[in-house]
Formats: sequence, C-alpha cells, structure tokens
Amino acid sequence: MQQYLDLMRKIMDEGSDRMDRTQTGTRSLFGAQMRFDLQTGFPLLTTKRVHLKSVIHELLWFIQGETNIQPLVKKGVRIWNEWPYETYKASGAYQGETIEAFVTRLKEDDAFAKTWGDLGPVYGKQWRAFEGKKGAVDQLKDVVDALKKDRYSRRLLVSSWNPSEIDAMALPPCHVLFQFYVHDNKLSCQLYQRSADWFLGVPFNIASYALLTMMVAQVTNLSLGEFIHTVGDAHIYTNHFEQVKTQLKRSPRPLPKMHINPNVTDLFAFTFKDFTLIDYDPHPAIKGVVSV
Repeated sequence: MQQYLDLMRKIMDEGSDRMDRTQTGTRSLFGAQMRFDLQTGFPLLTTKRVHLKSVIHELLWFIQGETNIQPLVKKGVRIWNEWPYETYKASGAYQGETIEAFVTRLKEDDAFAKTWGDLGPVYGKQWRAFEGKKGAVDQLKDVVDALKKDRYSRRLLVSSWNPSEIDAMALPPCHVLFQFYVHDNKLSCQLYQRSADWFLGVPFNIASYALLTMMVAQVTNLSLGEFIHTVGDAHIYTNHFEQVKTQLKRSPRPLPKMHINPNVTDLFAFTFKDFTLIDYDPHPAIKGVVSV
C-alpha cells in the first residue's frame, strides 16, 4: 500500500488549500491513480487498522440494492449515520436527540427508520435499479451476465451518477463509475471517484472495490487482475492533518489475504460469513472526524 502513502504525501506537499462544501477546508490535488495487483494480496491498509466488517456489510448492502441504513446499524456499521442524522436535525421532528439516540431509534423502530433512515436513491438503487426511459435497469446483473457472454466487451460499466436523481440523494455518489476489463483470463476493475477523502474514505473504497472484483471474478470463472483506482479531487481535510502526519511515519506491513467461500457462484448470494481475512497485522487505528 505504498502507493496510497505516496499520494497522501503528495497531497500534503503539493496540494492546494481550498474551502469545501462542509466548511472544514481541504488540501487537494486533481487527478490521481493507484494500481493494485490483486494476486499479491488483499489491498487493506496496514498503516492503520481498517474496519473490514463495515466494508463487507456496506458492499453487500450495495449489491442487494439497499438504500436504508437500518440493516447497517443493526450490524453495528456506522459509515452512513451522520447523513440521515443531519437531515433529521434540520427537520421539525428533531427534539434534541444525540446521534447515538437517533441510531438506537433507527435500529429499534421500523417506522422511524423507514422515514429517517433512507438515504434516497444512492449507490444500491443505481447499481440495481437505475431509472431510464424504458424503466429500471439492473446494471450490476447486466454486467455479470455480459461478462459470461462476451468478456472482451468494452461496455462492462456500472454508473452511480444519475443526474436526474442527484437532488434526492443524501450525498451524491463519490465513487461514480466502475468498469471491468478482461485480459489473459484475468478480471480487472477500474473505479473513477470524483471526490476522495484520502484519510478516512479511500482505504474503505480500495478494499470495497477490490473485494467486489474478487467476487465478480469468482462468479464469472475468471482469475484476478488489477484494481485501478482513479480519482478526481483527492483531498485531505484540515482536521486530519495531524493524523496523516502520524500515519506517514509508519511503514507498511505485508498485505493480508482474503479467502472467499468457493461454493458461492451467484454474486447476489454472498453473505458476511463467506469472507475470511487472513494474516492482517496492521498498525493501530487512527481516529478522525467525518465531515458531513
């Protein structure tokens, strides 16, 4: 994962300081790329511990087309909590509840969760039911089916960016487009990410799309190629500068391995228990506040 650290250092050394939508402020570079050979190990950051449980549950949530965070909070995944909480705080229903109380109510009250836990037509909706002139398109299923029929197609893409529905989303998609490519019977995936929180978000994005590539490769009888991560606005929030300095002092450790249950042949049949991470030995976690 040296490539991640090298770009982190480049953002700090060469980036421009900019104010952003969250009013936190960032240091930003435009245009970055990392390549990960998926045959050399699972690209899970080792210079700080990454909560893989959250990565897997979120990815499965996307794949199932979910947009309400209740299933995530029931599994202890906190990735998305802040966005519906901010929407709730801005509403007339808010009565001074803390985010912890809000999440507890989402977990226990189905009616409340139906109203306040939904993020709008975010990733899962676009992957599985992208609205077009002829109705909803299951992009993910179509891509898997296409890989089985014509693995050299140049149309193996899934887009999360649906301009007609952006205003209805709690957060417009950051990882907006991914494309598969087959060479020498190896499946590669390139992700284009319009906006990337380098300290908090990017380690999750790398692990999530690497895992998705492994899953798709398994169900289409392909070997593993590369995960290529292309980024537009690569930024570090100003309130993460000290954490980044700490992380840059650490040396990467050997990558872990990911074992996937070989008996699963349907992308939409995977469950959490089908994944086993082996030999993960990271440096301690480094906490940071998410900007909403």
